[in-house]
Amino acid sequence: MRKILAATVAASVGLLIGAGTIPAAAAAHGNHDGGYTPPPIDWGTCASPGLQARGAQCGFLVVPLDYAKPGGTKIKVAVSRIKHKSSEADYQGIMVTNPGGPGGSGLTLSVLGEYVPNGAGDYFDWIGFDPRGVGSSVPSLSCDPDYFGYNRPYYVPVNRQLENTWRAKAKAYAKACDRAGGALLDHVKTTDTVADVDSLRKALGQKQINYYGFSYGTYLGQVYATLHPDKVRKAVFDGVVNPDRVWYDANLDQDIQFDKNMDVYFGWVAKYDSVYHLGTTAKSVKAKYYATLQQLRKSPAAGKIGPDEWNDIFVSAGYYVFGWEEVAGAFSAWVNDKNADALLGLYAEPGAAGSDNGYAMYLATQCSDVKWPTNWSKWQRDNWKIYAKYPFITWNNAWYNAPCIDWGTKPGKPVHINGKKAPSILLISETEDAATPYDGALRVRQLFPKSVLLEGVGGTTHAGSLNGVACTDNLIADYLATGALPARKHGNRSDVQCDPVPQPDPTAATLKAAAGADGASRALVRPSGALTLR
Repeated sequence: MRKILAATVAASVGLLIGAGTIPAAAAAHGNHDGGYTPPPIDWGTCASPGLQARGAQCGFLVVPLDYAKPGGTKIKVAVSRIKHKSSEADYQGIMVTNPGGPGGSGLTLSVLGEYVPNGAGDYFDWIGFDPRGVGSSVPSLSCDPDYFGYNRPYYVPVNRQLENTWRAKAKAYAKACDRAGGALLDHVKTTDTVADVDSLRKALGQKQINYYGFSYGTYLGQVYATLHPDKVRKAVFDGVVNPDRVWYDANLDQDIQFDKNMDVYFGWVAKYDSVYHLGTTAKSVKAKYYATLQQLRKSPAAGKIGPDEWNDIFVSAGYYVFGWEEVAGAFSAWVNDKNADALLGLYAEPGAAGSDNGYAMYLATQCSDVKWPTNWSKWQRDNWKIYAKYPFITWNNAWYNAPCIDWGTKPGKPVHINGKKAPSILLISETEDAATPYDGALRVRQLFPKSVLLEGVGGTTHAGSLNGVACTDNLIADYLATGALPARKHGNRSDVQCDPVPQPDPTAATLKAAAGADGASRALVRPSGALTLR
């Protein structure tokens, strides 16, 4: 489930500084007590033009592959830094960011500070990083770049042949990752990335970190704050993961809320029938969506966009309001004019080297974080039961996660989240968030007794803070500047209520321009359409 990227940072994300052999001195940086002290980061120039324009620095954090063997094999975590603009007297330390995923590249997320209102981001050094195995980090996992190519089997296993084909396809991907990942796959749990974050703290000479995490990044933050509560100064969790549901159950929860959100979206399309000509009621637009999906089973649009690609394209509309117009425009162009150009633009065929990195690392972390059900009959029962009432994403999501059944590494045990010793934390969630349903934010509010929950009332956008809603963004700014939060309210409820990220108005040219220049560029949609927690 993919988050904030400024348009000017959207270009090359790699590093210009070398990705070669790790110096022997760094490789020997283990302590006799079994701890690990990283060498300083050798900062250099970033490859991203957007980061360069902001004066960012890029480098590698050298960490053990296995923290139980701190003197053993080392890997490199790609890091970027945009330094504080405040006076030294007002400086408040580093702000470590994570965009979610797991598997999301966060190297360019160091730009996030400039989106905080009132100059409150200026007090921090903003840190972006690619978690181990991701993006520009070394090594970077890729298993099968063609996995999400065109002409895949129909998601819904309406017969035994489809079911067997998908099970074999998922198993083959798991085996491909086992071959490609080797020893890395045993060391990409959430706890491994938490250890890397603490190594980052040490490498930057900080006693504490500040933290801003989106979606899965909120779970990463929860684990860090549980294991290192004294090392956290301030934290913002936006799009809050329910730690009691990781990870199989969390995906079932998503299936229900995504279906509900699509009804909201179809209602919005119907509201603007004068623009899209797809029907005047949510029911009629929804019927047209499903009728078209069935037609594409027989005759894919442009010979490429079949029912799976069609479903994938629409998933982003359940995630957030960013891009609603683009999806509706493609829907309209195909249904009304049989023009597939926009559909092809929204689902570009993958296949470039490493293009499955985000998916591979999503699986590598979630499949090894915790034991998944390996009895296929349980998957059948659970998914068919949900599909009967909430069909939109259910089998798409099931097959997206199915490689976990055959994943080659020994699963770990999730950390028991306990925020009693953690400092005040700002939680943010919209009421109808599908990727991380709202119940998760309420649960984390219970687990972190000093936290305060801000609710975007009635909204369907996932992890949408710092996108221009003054009520939300100003509270973030005040918290980051002063550490102050509103008082907690009694009961199992939110403490602050704000408007959600607004739905777009396709009839207003100025709003269309703003969405293209700001909203869509900052909402990073998965190319596969499957349910990563970003």
